[in-house]
Parts: sequence; C-alpha cells; structure tokens
Amino acid sequence: MTEGMPAGRAPDLLAVSGLCKSYSGVPVLQDVGFTLRPGEAIALVGPNGAGKTTLLRCVAGIEEPDEGVVELEGRRFRETDPEARAAMACLLDDFDYFPDLSVADHLALYAWAHGVPDPERTVEDVLRELDLLPLADRLPITLSSGQRHRFGLASCLVRPRRILLLDEPEQRLDAEGRAWLVSRLGAELASGVAVLFASHDRELVDAVADRVIEVGS
Repeated sequence: MTEGMPAGRAPDLLAVSGLCKSYSGVPVLQDVGFTLRPGEAIALVGPNGAGKTTLLRCVAGIEEPDEGVVELEGRRFRETDPEARAAMACLLDDFDYFPDLSVADHLALYAWAHGVPDPERTVEDVLRELDLLPLADRLPITLSSGQRHRFGLASCLVRPRRILLLDEPEQRLDAEGRAWLVSRLGAELASGVAVLFASHDRELVDAVADRVIEVGS
C-alpha cells in the first residue's frame, strides 16, 4: 500500500517507505508506504491484529522495522534525536507516566521539558478542557482507565507538536468525549498539525481523516 506524490502538493512532513515488520517469522507489516503533510489526517483502519499499533510504534521509533525508512522532512527519523522528539506527540497503547507525581505535576514537568512558555497556565487549560481539574492532585495509578486515557491525551496537548500520533484516541470516551475529540482534532489540523491515528470508530474516521489506509490488506 504505497502512495505516489500528486503534483503541486505541499511538502511532506512525514514519509514512510518500504516498512516491513515480522514477529517470530510471521509478517505483520509488508511494504507499507505513505506520506503525511502538515494539516492532514490519515486514519489507519483494520481488524485487531492487523498491525495498526505496530505501524504507529515503528513510526514513533519505539520499535525498529525489519526493513524500510521513516523520514521527518526528508531526514531519517530517530527517536533519540531531540528535534524528532520535539516534533511528535504520541499516545500509544503503553502510555507511560511518573508514578510518584500528581497528574498536574506530571503534565507541568512535561510542558516545561518541551519549553512551553507558561507551563502552569497551559496545564490548567488542558486539565479544564479534558475535565481533569478535580483530579489534578491525584496520582496516575489511582485513576480509572477512562481517566487515565484522558490523562494520556492531556500529555499530548500540553506540549508543542507538529505531528499527533494516536492509537485509538476514542477509547473509553463517552459520546460527549468523542464529540470533543472530533472538534479538538479539527482544531489541531486547522493549526497545521498533522495527525496519524488508528481507530475502529467509523464516525471519527469519517469526520477527521483526509485519507484512510487499510492496514493488513
């Protein structure tokens, strides 16, 4: 599943080519290729086990593909590169956190580490937006799975980003939360942020994605 480059298109922010990944000799990803431009959203769809999460983890540099290249603005993407880390905000299936820091302190540290000019104000705004203000002083381990998922989304939104990489961001959100997600991703795209996300929610895909890639087909 490789796409060409239409004439006159904006420069690519992210380019994936020839990506292959196997586990114990069983192919999961085979010759995956696509490009992503600023302000564009691509949805990865397919059944469970098709390789959507694996693809996101390879793009994020968390897993090394067997073959293929991931490039950020024409340069090979390496997770250890500070410029690369600064560009990509990720919410994957293994969202990590500092267990001994409160929700608010964790997010403030994250914002400060990424050079946000006013970390405290940014954190407060994002906590309010995600209805997490009442939980600001709680430890992450005490949160429910739904609260922890919103906490993971908040960790992406308190920092600068040029690409949002999201694995099933609609998980554990109620109808109101999913409506918020559509609106928020629309605002991200309007500001020039690119979005690459995996989802089983057809309504979310139809509302947000410019293009859809069937993984495992």
